[in-house]
Amino acid sequence: MRCPICKREVSESDRDRKGSVYPFCSERCKLIDLGRWLSDKYQVPISADDDEESSSGPKSDSRDDDE
Repeated sequence: MRCPICKREVSESDRDRKGSVYPFCSERCKLIDLGRWLSDKYQVPISADDDEESSSGPKSDSRDDDE
C-alpha cells in the first residue's frame, strides 16, 4: 500500500505494530492529513437529493386556525 500523502510504500505488516501510523508512512504525513481535514481541504460529498431534503425540512402549516 502507498502512503496517501507522499505515495511512499507502506508495509501492511506495520498495521499491527504498536505505535503505528498506518496507513501513513510517518507521523509527519499523518499530521499533514489531519491538517487538511481541519482546514476543510477535504470534504465529504453530498448528493443533490440529500441537500433538497435538508433544506426543505418538515412541512407544517404555521397558520392559526383559532379564528
